[in-house]
Amino acid sequence: MFTIYNGRTDLVELVSHFNQRMAVHSKNETLMCKVFPSSLGPVALRWFNGLKEGSIHSFKELTRAFGSRFVTRSRVPRPLDSLLSMAMRERETLKTYFDRYWEMFNEIDGDFDDVAVRTFKVGPPAEHGLRQSLTGKPVNNVR
Repeated sequence: MFTIYNGRTDLVELVSHFNQRMAVHSKNETLMCKVFPSSLGPVALRWFNGLKEGSIHSFKELTRAFGSRFVTRSRVPRPLDSLLSMAMRERETLKTYFDRYWEMFNEIDGDFDDVAVRTFKVGPPAEHGLRQSLTGKPVNNVR
């Protein structure tokens, strides 16, 4: 899976890599569009799943819509304090929290892995099993 937040280069790389993997099937527009989501991360996949049925008519149109959505998103980095204020919401699943956290982390410019690890550890409520597990073990990086 690829994560799309670092600008046009990553976007071009993702589409190029996908086209290389699918070269044998490049004439089958329907297959290309159906398989494309398998190369996306959770945020981009959510965008893909939110497309209205019948709104895309070709693979080229799909990659253009994808590019305009994520290249535009990647241009304005979020400040570090956006990450510092993140916490798991009441009744939020761990997966939803993780997806929100990962999305925010990828929108911040700079090398803040150490801060991200610490803030992720304290995001879940104190009684949550994951928090207890993470605070009891040394974690060296976000990934």
